[in-house]
Parts: sequence; structure tokens; C-alpha cells
Amino acid sequence: MTPTAPANSAVAPTATAAPATVPATAALALGDDALVLSHRLGEWVGSAPVLEEEVALANIALDLLGQARVLLSLVGDEDELAYLREERAFTNLQLVEQPGGDFAHTIVRQLFFSTYQHLLYGRLAEGEGAFAPLAGKAVKEVAYHRDHAEQWTLRLGDGTDVSHERMRRALTALWRFTGEMFQPVPGLDVDWTGLEAAWLESVTDVLERATLTLPEGPRTGAWSAGAGRQGLHTEPFGRMLAEMQHLHRSHPGATW
Repeated sequence: MTPTAPANSAVAPTATAAPATVPATAALALGDDALVLSHRLGEWVGSAPVLEEEVALANIALDLLGQARVLLSLVGDEDELAYLREERAFTNLQLVEQPGGDFAHTIVRQLFFSTYQHLLYGRLAEGEGAFAPLAGKAVKEVAYHRDHAEQWTLRLGDGTDVSHERMRRALTALWRFTGEMFQPVPGLDVDWTGLEAAWLESVTDVLERATLTLPEGPRTGAWSAGAGRQGLHTEPFGRMLAEMQHLHRSHPGATW
């Protein structure tokens, strides 16, 4: 994405109306998920634990950025939607905005989200809705994201005492954000109950093989399940958004 906003763009723009066949609410929700997680993964560039992993996380981030560009462009100008909206206008899941923390937090976040996204896109690809073409292409790359997270979960969970404990703490910290993934999104014709059951089965299987267990406690966001979709975000999101939007807002209208 290149900064191309007009010089007088000081507030969040009014998005161009989406084509009648594209549910704008759903396109924004899915696009924001991909955009925000892409930025979070990009934060590892230059500080990943090993060089190969730095490349892997950067590639996953680029895959997600590609998805975000397609989805946001269905609603309006992708650059304006990414760089000029205020915090409350973003409808991403609270899960994807959580900081990577140590590497274990990044892997658990990836396991939770990539499993969800792979199952969701698989179902959308099988349908005849507006998102079927995108989902049909994206589900193939998301399968890699899911496998990457699974292999690291197995490696860390069934590794040393230290890696196991870090994974356990990450699971406990992020568990409460998972319920929001299965709140219905207007415009997505999905069996959300069935999706949640499949997600729980898949995640449980991976964790058991990694000698880990599902955390106990409620699976709701910081306020309530679905808060991120309503534009209510956790405290770290504001700092992340300021960093992500800084260059574009500092040099409105610039191109390079």
C-alpha cells in the first residue's frame, strides 16, 4: 500500500459504498483481522529467534496483507481505510491485536487464529457467496499458516520445561479472546456453532499432542464476546495503530 491520501485528509474518510453483492460489514471485519495481524507479525522482523523464522513470519504477514488489500478494496480505498480510520472504526477481533509478547504468545495467537481462519475460509470457499473466490485462494496459504503454528506448538509444548511453561502462560493469557471469533458476522453465511466445535476439536488435538491442555475459564473478550467487532479494543491496540499509521499521517499525499 502506498500513501496517496489527499493533503486535507485529517479524519477517517467515508468509505466508498461497496458493490451490492459484497457485504461491507463482513469485508471490513475480515480485512481488519488480516491487516492488524499482519502488522503484529511484521514486528518480529529483525528480532525473531532464528533467521529462518524471521522469513517465515514475514511471509505469513505478507499473505495476510494481501488478503487485507483485497477485502478492504471491496469497501473503499484500501490506504484510507488502513491509515486514516480512528481506533473505534476498526472491527478486528481483539485476539489479533494482542502483542506478540514472547515467542510463545505469538505462536499461541497464530494457532488460535489460523485454525479459525482456515476453517472459516474453507466453509466460505465451498459456498456461492461474495467471498467464495477470495476464500478459495486464501485457504491454501492459510493452511500453511496453520501448519506453521501447529509445528511450533508441538516443538515448544513438548520441548523444555521453560518452553512448556511459556506456552502454558500464553494459552492462559489469550484464551479469553477466543470466544469472539464465533460471534456471527453480518454477511457471512456460516454455521458458527459448527465452526466453533470444529475449532475446539482441532486445537484440543494439537495441544494434547504438545502435552498442553486447554485453559479453564470464560472465553470472552475484555468486555464481552464480540467487542472488537463493535469497535471496542484493548489498550495495546491504540499504540499499535499509532505506529502503523504514523508515516502516512505525517506525510499526507506523499508518494514514493
